[in-house]
Amino acid sequence: MHTSPAKSRGPKPKPGTRESLIQTGMRMMHAEGYTASGIQSIVEAAEIPKGSFYNHFASKEAFGAEVTDAYFDRGLGKLRDFLCDPTIAPLKRLEAYFDDRIEAFRAAEYARGCLLGNLTAEVADHSTLIRGHLAEHLGGWSKFFEDCIAEAQKHGKIHNRLPAALLGRFVLNSWEGALLRMRAEKSDAPLLEFKKVIFGVLLV
Repeated sequence: MHTSPAKSRGPKPKPGTRESLIQTGMRMMHAEGYTASGIQSIVEAAEIPKGSFYNHFASKEAFGAEVTDAYFDRGLGKLRDFLCDPTIAPLKRLEAYFDDRIEAFRAAEYARGCLLGNLTAEVADHSTLIRGHLAEHLGGWSKFFEDCIAEAQKHGKIHNRLPAALLGRFVLNSWEGALLRMRAEKSDAPLLEFKKVIFGVLLV
């Protein structure tokens, strides 16, 4: 006797559930931190049943790794727009990128900082999985700086002969440190000091 397949019970998964969870988690972790952003609060904010979370993510740690990826991917467009335009001199591109970021942090009243830096400080010692994603994306970010610096060195606009890769990593490390100081002081002074040293002393 032929029987039709049993229909699955419960509500059907909503299209976009995974992306909604990631975007909600990104906002909450950026505002409140990884530890304070519980799964229950994330699914409630996304208006998604808690069981649906585990249909998409094996654990909060796996979810945190994907949030890290999504945050970096969101910033890629801005990095490319500012740093990959061959019609603008490389140092001008780099300076314009940081000017744009400084304006964004002023508008946000110096809150939150960079999610990659925040997660590095909060989670990297405790999660090998998330630490690996953070290291990969920080490396990808500094590579954009490296390429601008290498181009400027090639055309004689930077006389500092340290390797461009080293200088790119140093610029990113200094920026992340300036963001932490910015949050402590609620001021753009650390960011302006960063620019003064990077463009007035290091990349000359």
